Amino acid sequence: MELLNSLDKNPYIGGEPSTETKNEGGMLSNPENMFGVFNTKQFVVGALIGAVGAYLLTNEKAQKNLFKTIAKGTEMFQAGIEEMKERFEDAKAELAAKEA
Repeated sequence: MELLNSLDKNPYIGGEPSTETKNEGGMLSNPENMFGVFNTKQFVVGALIGAVGAYLLTNEKAQKNLFKTIAKGTEMFQAGIEEMKERFEDAKAELAAKEA
């Protein structure tokens, strides 16, 4: 029963979409409703991301530099984790010394 209610509310099933109007030939009279509004900012961001992706996929030198940077970042992250472990052990030892 719930499925039937949700299907009744769907503008694409069993009726014409309420925001779109069709002319006599059955074509949409306002194509903006079909494709939405063009957003220049989203287009530019998408184009830049695509360009960077294409550059990285096709340039071997860029790939090597990217992987070196990732490796250095991972190394620094691991060093930070080790430092945190040392601080934790130091704090644990201080607590043990105060209890004794």
